[in-house]
Amino acid sequence: MSGTAWSREEFEARLRRQGKAYHIHHPFNVLLNTGGADPEQIRGWVANRFYYQINIPVKDAAILSNCPDRAVRRNWVQRILDHDGYGDEPGGIESWLRLAEAVGLARDSVESLREVLPGVRFAVDAYVNFARRAPWPEAVCSSLTELFAPEIHKQRLANWPEHYPWIDSAGLRYFQSRVSLARRDVEFGLAFTLDHFDTRAMQERALDILKFKLDVLWQMSDAMAVRYGVPLDGAPLEVPA
Repeated sequence: MSGTAWSREEFEARLRRQGKAYHIHHPFNVLLNTGGADPEQIRGWVANRFYYQINIPVKDAAILSNCPDRAVRRNWVQRILDHDGYGDEPGGIESWLRLAEAVGLARDSVESLREVLPGVRFAVDAYVNFARRAPWPEAVCSSLTELFAPEIHKQRLANWPEHYPWIDSAGLRYFQSRVSLARRDVEFGLAFTLDHFDTRAMQERALDILKFKLDVLWQMSDAMAVRYGVPLDGAPLEVPA
């Protein structure tokens, strides 16, 4: 027996507590956001993270394909449009390619995925496969790393122009857009999770799902740190449930 369900407030607090294991605390991200990264490390990060960016709408399409709830689909489809673009809005993938150009990478080189490391590819593919195969409410729950995303984007906007003046500031548009979009997205994802995962066993499952997604992001950073010579000082923090 897992016990009595946590209150909505306690459940949310436990979800937010998992932010201690967010990749904002990874040595590679700390290096990037405190000005210690060299151009090769920045370019390697941008090129590898592109694989994650292009798979976000694939992951979201997988969630939609499994979801019978029209109201959820009407909300969730916006995430695909945000990244793929629509009308005159180029979308997040295009914004990331402009970031790549701003740090000195050729667009066609990034799009070729030649620089994507096996560890990064493995982690991202694991996330996409989870979204395809898991019950769709669990896949929705896995998006809750967005709880912690605005802070990492704000750090980049605050620190990169100072530490890396050689990067064209126009290339930082992706980070600017995601500060507000991530907040919007997490409002829906969090409310859904708090409503749907309403027994203690389901709440504990939600925490496990969020930890899985946090591990995906940490593993990506691990792979890049090893390739680009960033010392690692341990595994992600284990956060008690």
